[in-house]
Amino acid sequence: MDSSKKQLRIATRNCGFIDPENIEDYLGVRGYEALANAITASTPAAVIDEVKKSGIRGRGGGGFPTGTKWSFAAANQADQKYVVCNADEGDPGAFMDRAVLEGDPHSVVEAMALCGYAIGASIGVVYIRAEYPLAIKRLKKAIDDAREYGVLGQNILGSGFSFDIELKYGAGAFVCGEETALIRSMEGSRGEPYTKPPFPANAGYWQKPTIVNNVETFANIPAILVKGADWFSSIGTEKSKGTKVFALAGKITNVGLIEVPMGITLKEVIFEIGGGCPDGKQFKAVQTGGPSGGALTYKDADVPIDYDNLLAKNSMMGSGGMIVMDEDTCMVDIAKFFLDFTMDETCGKCTPCRIGSKRLWETLDKICLGQGSEADFEKLKSLAVNIKDTALCGLGQTMPNPVLSTMNTFADEYIAHVRDKKCPAGVCSNLLEIVIIPEKCVGCTLCARVCPVNCISGKVKEVHTIDQAVCIKCGACIDKCKFGAIVKQ
Repeated sequence: MDSSKKQLRIATRNCGFIDPENIEDYLGVRGYEALANAITASTPAAVIDEVKKSGIRGRGGGGFPTGTKWSFAAANQADQKYVVCNADEGDPGAFMDRAVLEGDPHSVVEAMALCGYAIGASIGVVYIRAEYPLAIKRLKKAIDDAREYGVLGQNILGSGFSFDIELKYGAGAFVCGEETALIRSMEGSRGEPYTKPPFPANAGYWQKPTIVNNVETFANIPAILVKGADWFSSIGTEKSKGTKVFALAGKITNVGLIEVPMGITLKEVIFEIGGGCPDGKQFKAVQTGGPSGGALTYKDADVPIDYDNLLAKNSMMGSGGMIVMDEDTCMVDIAKFFLDFTMDETCGKCTPCRIGSKRLWETLDKICLGQGSEADFEKLKSLAVNIKDTALCGLGQTMPNPVLSTMNTFADEYIAHVRDKKCPAGVCSNLLEIVIIPEKCVGCTLCARVCPVNCISGKVKEVHTIDQAVCIKCGACIDKCKFGAIVKQ
């Protein structure tokens, strides 16, 4: 099946079709038309009303209605307001924003100017990871070309509206994807979140009204204003309008970016667009929402993907990462993997996140090592819930999601690790035994010769045995055996 038939490109509409370093190409696909119409023939209030009417929600993870957020900043009186583009994309396996900036930077430049006109801001800031050199290069050129063509800078198109954009570089801190931590970093302080309210729309960058939207959100705005809010709101579901860009990664045949209408089912994404798991492996779960999301299984295959349905399944949309797992994935180990990431990325400001993440990880590690007890189940749940309820920002509040999600959906795997001291997926090495299959062993002695701890014994041409009390499960014997006589089980 042609997977492109299930896709609909709005945010990525120009990626791969225009030269991102040629402003003429962007103008040729109705680029800057929305900005020209807005500043010469419309009002800021009308622009905000159109964005509200479209129903677009923020694509950065929270899903807050974009038009409503803009109206908050517009209502505040201030001598200076700011428009900030959050291009600090840090989820494992996520590369949606980078692809848009590399493939269609002018759409973001135009959208930021439109937002500036709508809320009364004259300065825009793109907070972008320094690790994205190509995106930075193309964004800089887009900004320079836009100034040269008079669609950015002072007195844009002779309208009296002025707006310009500068870049601020992030050093790769995941927590700076949270808007208040991002603002602190932009101001030159340590990237730590602060308690809300006040919200950035009231007091953000330098305590001035500030709109923070991510790259994908902005990329939709010019298309909405050119084609109309009714067109956009006709796509998607009742409460989640438009499309969503996802990054398919992990154990999936077709890896890469897709853009699909909200409301498409998980089955369509994983099996029709993604092509299922490679090598004939069975699909086991998909982690949506990155390290802060939750695991969905085949029983969720017919659930329409939108903000509210994913939350109802104890997961989240997030920025759009989808990590697919097959039958060889241990769900306890994968929860520990995501927790390991967020534990390293915590800013350390609040105790629930700084200390709680470490305690959660230690408990999961204990279970994976075969040292867990049934009391650890309650400890995990209680600690996870307390962290969600007391952490300062979205990173800490969503950090326990993979633990709670896998414990709920794959309780049998947790039980197997604790009660039976077995890892059903064969991943946790401490819960596995390396054994020799007698029918296949020819007594060549090669395994005994490569064993670093001398735990294999047996005479030449006789079946060998492994001393499990000494074996360190390094797998050297498995790699060297020419007869497939040694396996993990």
